[in-house]
Amino acid sequence: MPDTSIRIRAALLAATLAVPAAALAHHGWSGYDSSTPLKVTGTIGEAGYEHPHGYVRLVAPGKTWLVVLAPPSRMLQRGATAELMAPGKTCTVFGYPHTTRPDEARIEYIVLDGKRIDNLPY
Repeated sequence: MPDTSIRIRAALLAATLAVPAAALAHHGWSGYDSSTPLKVTGTIGEAGYEHPHGYVRLVAPGKTWLVVLAPPSRMLQRGATAELMAPGKTCTVFGYPHTTRPDEARIEYIVLDGKRIDNLPY
């Protein structure tokens, strides 16, 4: 059986290596063009509450957008429930397009069933 100190060191090493991977999974907002405001109305094709951010695939005339939302817990606290964001519902988003991903946008707020839900702070 390995020495306890070796097991502790191995566990600490594993935890240390896991932290950078988790940090890299979360991205900053510098990739979005805040000088180009965007307003899009469409139908929700898909919605998800994955971490680190929720999302909506918004089917708009001529384009389907991947709309990046705040973390799921924040969206739920603000009233963006799964029922409000169900596929087939209409919504409007206000935000900024990604600089290199032409179908992606970060939003400031979303309007669902006539209710404005702020997406900030992330």
